[in-house]
Amino acid sequence: MTTVKGDIATMSTAAQRPDLLGDDVPSGAQLLTVAEISTMFRVSKMTIYRMVHAGELAHVRVGRSFRVPADAVQAILVSRGSGQLSA
Repeated sequence: MTTVKGDIATMSTAAQRPDLLGDDVPSGAQLLTVAEISTMFRVSKMTIYRMVHAGELAHVRVGRSFRVPADAVQAILVSRGSGQLSA
């Protein structure tokens, strides 16, 4: 992610250092927003936030937002018996 301050463009720390995503999220992983996941699950965004806060979904913080790896979404679907995520 690049931020422009005046005439100087700077990259965020996470963009410069992908290893800062944490041990749970591999570098290059597809990260989904809470809104995207709530649409896939057909539940409210608050339900997804509850799952994140309860530790049911692995996540990373991006600023004040949460991002969830696509693998974590797939894992929750499989663990709850709903099968594979369709593309």
